[in-house]
Amino acid sequence: MKDMDFEQLDVGYDVPALPGMKADDIQTPALVLDLDALERNIKKMGDYAKAHGMRHRVHGKMHKSVDVAKLQERLGGAVGVCCQKVSEAEVFARGGIKDVLVSNQVRHPRKIDRLAQLPKFGARTIVCVDDIDNVAELSEAAVRHGTQIECFIEMDVGAGRCGVIGAENVLTIAKAIDAAEGLKFTGIQAYQGAMQHMDSYDDRKAKIEAAVAMVKEAIDLLEPVGLKPELVSGGGTGSYYFESNSGVFNELQCGSYAFMDADYGRILDKDGNRIDQAEWENAFFLLTSVMSHAKADKAIVDAGLKAQSVDSGLPVIYGRTDVEYVKCSDEHGVVADPDAVLKVNDKLWLVPGHCDPTANVHDWYVGVRNGVVETVWPVSARGKAY
Repeated sequence: MKDMDFEQLDVGYDVPALPGMKADDIQTPALVLDLDALERNIKKMGDYAKAHGMRHRVHGKMHKSVDVAKLQERLGGAVGVCCQKVSEAEVFARGGIKDVLVSNQVRHPRKIDRLAQLPKFGARTIVCVDDIDNVAELSEAAVRHGTQIECFIEMDVGAGRCGVIGAENVLTIAKAIDAAEGLKFTGIQAYQGAMQHMDSYDDRKAKIEAAVAMVKEAIDLLEPVGLKPELVSGGGTGSYYFESNSGVFNELQCGSYAFMDADYGRILDKDGNRIDQAEWENAFFLLTSVMSHAKADKAIVDAGLKAQSVDSGLPVIYGRTDVEYVKCSDEHGVVADPDAVLKVNDKLWLVPGHCDPTANVHDWYVGVRNGVVETVWPVSARGKAY
């Protein structure tokens, strides 16, 4: 997607910044991307995946941006995206992404109908299945539209959400998919989301070893009947090194590595170091301004609950230890400022607790390099929750 031509926008269309502006002039609260850090993160993961013979399907649900996804393809060799909703997948397919996985179940007839039309945009379309009844539903829609829907069987390998349990159930559904018109059995979805944020490297490793054993058992049943999976997909920012060295997985689904939020940043690598210091850089910020300092020991900023998600904790103020973000309400954030070092209109760079839902409440990313706004990208799939 091309950068926005702001001269052609309707009068009154509000954007937080324009290319060429100084970063200090960005209207707040705004999502800001450090383009240098973002590009380094993307290249680093791409180099890792290539060196380990892995495909990398990036998580579009994290950034909801066609522009970021295309940057991940161009700089990191990404093969496509994961989406969680059909509406997200439609945005990425229409935006030119050619390999789209809906890493979730699609069951409502209208959503299945829309899913079956995604290949008409030129996108390879894959969906997760964990119920044999879903096979007939998907097949009917694919035949009606003259398209092909590829299927991953999702296994519950410890997350406790969607997914079948047991290799025999995988085999049963795989046979049904293989026999269904308009469908193709492509592989296994095995994402252990519950362990991605566990602090301990060894604890994460133990959880993934259990997941790998479950997947291996399923593959051992599939191969003798001619249903060897083309793709075994999973792995996240907290575990990609385990899946890529398992000898079982061949596709990664990392997302947050590119932006790096406060919650992911605190987990530890094998040497006990925080991953936002040892592996990945903070590239994703919520820029906020001081709007009031009527109380001597606290500053009030303009980034509250409506500008971010705090489900994984409050944001961290980047690069400072003298002030702390301590509380928020709808439109306000409270910053402890015991030495009264802040003044009205000062800007603070916040690292949000959870990047995915924070991105979803903004319209724009402001891309900054060397203190200057270089680009403004729409959050293409924001609000696409159906």
